[in-house]
Parts: sequence; C-alpha cells; structure tokens
Amino acid sequence: MAEDLSKGNRRDPGWKYNHLQNPNDTTRVTCNFCGKTTRGGINRAKQHLIGNFRNAAKCLNCPHEVRDELRNYMEEKKLRKEVYTNEFSGFDEFDYQDDVGGEDEVQEIIHKKRGRGSFPSSTSKKLAKGKGPMDVFLQMQGTLRQANIKDSCDKEARAMTIQKVARFFYNNGIPFNVARSKSFKEAIEVVGRYGPNLKPPSYHKLRVPLLRKEVELTNEIINKHRQEWLKYGCSIMADGGSDRKQRTLINFLVNSLYGTVFMESIDASSFVKTGEKLCELLDRYVERVGEQNVVQVISDNGSNFVLAGQLLQRKRRHIEDIGKIPNIKKALQRAIALIGFIYGHSGVLNMMRDFTKNKELVKSGITRFALSFLTLQRLHCQKTNLRAMFTSDKWMISRWSKLPKGKSIAHTILMTTF
Repeated sequence: MAEDLSKGNRRDPGWKYNHLQNPNDTTRVTCNFCGKTTRGGINRAKQHLIGNFRNAAKCLNCPHEVRDELRNYMEEKKLRKEVYTNEFSGFDEFDYQDDVGGEDEVQEIIHKKRGRGSFPSSTSKKLAKGKGPMDVFLQMQGTLRQANIKDSCDKEARAMTIQKVARFFYNNGIPFNVARSKSFKEAIEVVGRYGPNLKPPSYHKLRVPLLRKEVELTNEIINKHRQEWLKYGCSIMADGGSDRKQRTLINFLVNSLYGTVFMESIDASSFVKTGEKLCELLDRYVERVGEQNVVQVISDNGSNFVLAGQLLQRKRRHIEDIGKIPNIKKALQRAIALIGFIYGHSGVLNMMRDFTKNKELVKSGITRFALSFLTLQRLHCQKTNLRAMFTSDKWMISRWSKLPKGKSIAHTILMTTF
C-alpha cells in the first residue's frame, strides 16, 4: 500500500514538489527544492512550501508560481470542506415529510438529532417536493458557481472604477505621486465606506466652506505644535530650491519633538541673492515662532544664507553658529579627518565596508547643510564596528596602520569620548 503511494498515485499537487525518502513512512515528506524533511504528511509539506504557517518553516527556494498554485489549491479545498461541513455535519438521517398538495406545496428536510446542533439555518430552506440530500448538495454547488460569477463581476467593477480614477488624474494633469499621498488613500477609503449615491462637493463648497473648515482644522494642528514649542523649543528650517519655472522658492518648516509642520513657501526670486533680505525673512519667522522658543535656525550653506545668518546673530544675540561651538567644532573636525582618511584609501574603504557590512558613513544626494550632522550620526551608529576594525589583526598588519595619519585616526576611534 505504502509502496503504491510512494510512486505518486495521488491527486494532491503537493506531491509534484515533494517525495518520500522511505516508501513505508508516509508521514515524513522531503521537499524537492531545499531537501528539508517535514513530519506531518503532505499537508505539512505544503505549508513548508507556501510559508507563513506556525507549524512549518518557509522554504526559501520555492518558486512563486509553485507557492501560488499550492496556496490556491489549499484555499479551494478549505472552502469545499467548510461548505460540506456546514451543510452536512451532524446529519445522521434524513426524514422526508411528504405533503400531498399542489405544485406550490413544499417539504422540509428534518434533521434527526443525535445530541448535536439543529439543522443549520442556511440549509433549512424549503425545497421542491421530492428533493433529497443530493439535491441539496447540487443546490450548494450552484451557490458556489454564483459566488464565482460574483467574484468575476467584482473584478470587472474594480477595474472600471480604478480606470475612472486614473482618467481623472490624466484629464486634470494631476502628478502621479499624488497616488502615494496618505490623504488620497483616505479619500478613496471613505468614499468606499459611504457607498453608492455620493454626490461630489460643488465648486463653491470646495472654494469657500470646505476650505475654511480645513484652515480651521490646520490651525488646530499647528496650535498643538505650538504647545510643544513652548515646552521644549523648536528648530526653524529654511530649505531653498527651484521649480519648473526657474523660480527660487524657500520652504519654511518648524521641527520639534511633536513633529515637523510646514509653515509657508516664499517666492524669493527677486531677493534670494541678497543676504540682508534673507535675514529679514529669517528674523520674521523667529518672531512668528517666538524668539524664546527657537533653539536653532537651520538654513542652506550658500554665501547668501551665511551672510543672513551672521546678520541674524547680530540682532538676536543668543543665536550663534552651531558649527563654531568649541566642542561641536572639534567633533566635526575629527569626523572630517576620519571620513577623509577612510574614503581616501581604497584599501581602508574596503576594510571598513567588510566590518560595517557595506554600510556607508556618508550618504550622497542629501541636503548639504545636514550632511555633517548625519555623518556624525552614522559614525556613532557604527562605533562598535569601527572600533572592531581598528583593533583587528587585519588593520594592525596593514601598511596604513603605520602611517602617522592612520595612527591619529585609530586614536580618535578608540577615545572614550568618541
């Protein structure tokens, strides 16, 4: 019997991707992709191939199409089992009460209980005269076919719906990245929850009452940020850039422990090159947020912003260049020397990547004024790996460890105040 089963005399598709090492033991099944043997028959083996089951570790070598095939098979099998269980479990006998009447008369299938639950309500429907349990089963099969048709209709309805949404984007020139917006997804969800017959807002409502209400809600959010500014202080951030029309825009944001809030975007094309005008702009935001709440003002490091910062320091005496504070200045100088040495020697750079598992110490393509402090953060995160590198035999026997610069860098890394 076991010998016959081991030769694949099975309908379960799981046997296409598994086999028995011992024909006499059908509980131990071996995976064809990774060679792992599971205990629990073909069902456990399928769980191993599909993954995300507590009883079996996921096969990392199983192709996606095989995983999808087995998952669909198990879901269909589960559905068939549930339907059969719900409709026929606990049915030991059927008794038919014939009623001699016209064609409109019906009869009921009555369940003779044996200490179990009564006939399920979903199947206690009245059937045409003379129908038996097989008729009930065929009726359920028809219900399943209707469900499949409904699923097909749902797919078609969804395809048509999202096509309409896409056309709305195309016809109105809406940027595609709007689809990534959280508010766009929330709008789609609430429309779906509302259901049919939702009337869209009119031009007037969008332009006046709804806009006014949104401004009120936004002010409430900003007020919550202001409460945090009063408690712990905040940072004013001015970030400049150019749009498609080559206008110079400066975005003003305020950051605190509560989060970051966008305040305003200014068209600074006419005065961006003038340090005095930029200083007036920065000073206006310091006043708007509250001088006592401002911990720092972060801006670009262009010459115009540098001049604006110097002028702002003269007016606001408690504001100073963070890069010139002695402790921070010394830390930045050491970091620059360390990064310059590592990235200036390809051998040291490769060694560093081995110890940090290919994690870089400098990230390119980010805002320049934040680069120094993000680099400090990365150095701190990689502290353990860098110390392991500069105390390893690989470093000790390298020619770079004999260089005066290499010795200085190693000393910096191994400082207790790193």
